[in-house]
Amino acid sequence: MSKENFVTCDLLDANPESQVCLPNIEGKSFYSFGGKTRFCGEVVTVKCFEDNSRVKSLLNSDGKDNEGNGKVLVVDGGGSMRCALLGDMIAQAAIDNGWAGVVVYGCVRDVDDMAEMDIGVKALGCIPRKSTRRDEGQTDLEISFGDLTLNSGMFIYADNNGIIASDKALI
Repeated sequence: MSKENFVTCDLLDANPESQVCLPNIEGKSFYSFGGKTRFCGEVVTVKCFEDNSRVKSLLNSDGKDNEGNGKVLVVDGGGSMRCALLGDMIAQAAIDNGWAGVVVYGCVRDVDDMAEMDIGVKALGCIPRKSTRRDEGQTDLEISFGDLTLNSGMFIYADNNGIIASDKALI
């Protein structure tokens, strides 16, 4: 099993202590919006509500870990469905800077273009409205959603079966 061909079901079977992302009480589930439906990497967390300033700045920075592998930005957008925290231009910046993927507990936009891009994107949904930038948000703190509790430095694995997370690299 490699980073290119893993299956979250198999990873979870071999590592049952891993966390599994569950739909929440409102039935919100993650959908794939990027051109890569399978992605994984070291987690970088950001918490922001209807303001993608930190998302943009992080994805415009180096997205590679110490071994040269792409990291995954995990965005706690509070589950808001009122505006998008990621669009095609910021997704392209992520690709240009070596990020493996983005998980957004919220919405994205420009999904037709994003579906053609070489990046993994999971989000709750899409909406054409962009966020308002107020330079708010926090990075590298503990975030929780979908029965996951994540910190920067953990590892996340996403495919069409779902999302799992671990304190250690599973591949």
